[in-house]
Amino acid sequence: MTAAPLFPGFDGLMTLSRREGVDIRPTLLRVLTDLYVQTSVHSADEERQFVELTSRLIDQVDDATRAAVRARLAIYPATPAEIMDKLGLRRSSPGQDLPLAAPIAAAPASEPVVKAPTEAQLRMASTLSMRPNDAAEISDMFFAAGASERALILHNLADTPLKASPRIPAARAARALHILEMAAFAEDTENFALEIGEALILPQRIAEQVVHDPGGEPLACAARALDMPSAAFQRVLLFLNPEFGSSVHHVYRLSRLYDRLSERSALVMLAAWRGSTMAVTRAKYRAALYDDERHRARAATLQTRPAVQPGTAPAIRTGTDGSKR
Repeated sequence: MTAAPLFPGFDGLMTLSRREGVDIRPTLLRVLTDLYVQTSVHSADEERQFVELTSRLIDQVDDATRAAVRARLAIYPATPAEIMDKLGLRRSSPGQDLPLAAPIAAAPASEPVVKAPTEAQLRMASTLSMRPNDAAEISDMFFAAGASERALILHNLADTPLKASPRIPAARAARALHILEMAAFAEDTENFALEIGEALILPQRIAEQVVHDPGGEPLACAARALDMPSAAFQRVLLFLNPEFGSSVHHVYRLSRLYDRLSERSALVMLAAWRGSTMAVTRAKYRAALYDDERHRARAATLQTRPAVQPGTAPAIRTGTDGSKR
């Protein structure tokens, strides 16, 4: 399929979802559905792509995820007919666009009620570390996405089984927050980025990308990872970049995002940023570690050895009269 994905990096996450040990297909299906229902009208290519991707994921996710997606699409007037049939949805009449979900049979009384896992249980179950290439794909996808797509990604990261970075120690975070506020008041973005890199253990390249990102969502993740109070984050937005802080819309949007952003989502994104640097390092030195020497090796110049090596011929003595002896 040559059509562009609904958001950048989706094909990379599909590759990640098929690898053994890392199953984020439920998250992918939820994100794809949320993005699709945001628009009331879709082109033929967008609808065909949604049907193709969703059909593959519906049969591969758990019942809870399938039920959640089914509920979203049941009240969406532009749900494709193929997906309605696959989810068991029907329309009340041929002329009505609103699909209705089929009646759900009541569960037998003898079956125990399955409770949704708590946040603590999700944290304990999150032990799947990201590979460097997978972390780089997630990081690149996040930086390339738009504002609404970034919000959906951060919202769904809270439910992924990926391992989050450990919390920043409270004493270290408190010291960093004080320095960050002072740098923001002074509009010193250089020292602000340096402190972000040191506090979150990020290379300077990533720290500067987080601070100078025009959308502001990466900065919200970094602040949440440091457990910055909401009022302090708003002050940072207002003073760090005067051009950005002068926009009431941007400040209000990021403030709402920050209030809803969970600590786990920020720490998972922090783990992706840290892991992506390992992928860059491996790619940089792979040639030197593998076959670079083979390409740079010079063919040894063939040298013809003399027939008689120095010192091997017998010495010829001459007498005082010039005769050979």
